[in-house]
Amino acid sequence: MKIATLHDAFVEELKDLHNAESQIVKALPRMAKAASSPELARAFEEHLDQTKTQMERLEQILGNLGASTRGKKCKGMEGILDEGKDVLELKGDADPMVLDALMIGGAQRVEHYEIAAYGTVCAFAKQLGHEDALRLLKQTLNEEEQTDKRLTQIAESQVNRMATSTTGRKTRGAGGTYEEP
Repeated sequence: MKIATLHDAFVEELKDLHNAESQIVKALPRMAKAASSPELARAFEEHLDQTKTQMERLEQILGNLGASTRGKKCKGMEGILDEGKDVLELKGDADPMVLDALMIGGAQRVEHYEIAAYGTVCAFAKQLGHEDALRLLKQTLNEEEQTDKRLTQIAESQVNRMATSTTGRKTRGAGGTYEEP
């Protein structure tokens, strides 16, 4: 598709986000299954349901614009999720809490990508006067920000601490490096 206008760019970004969300829907069940922390597994499962709703919102917006959801593959999300697959392959070779910390870090990369992308389409929707789309996109943006905060809370309240205490050394976990005193 030729992108000659901001409207064209808006539609293409929405399609890209739809594909990204579709990839996330496929990845979240594997992440939930691999999580050792019940709270982390529950967060992944709940976000799966939320992501399906977010895809429906994108479908509604694209439909209202007379556009299909078909577009190119979101290579940014594909790359982030490929890194996550590498982490999941460590299962059995890594301490379960360290693996959880790495999964949180990967999940937060996904959330930050989405936050940036939804921020962009919100700005486009506002500029173009698509108030209904803007309302739906802001709802999703808020959910992505809340998911990021929840992941940080899980990391800081339990996973990183447990990952550190199991190794007794410096460990890289979600939210940075933590060194036991």
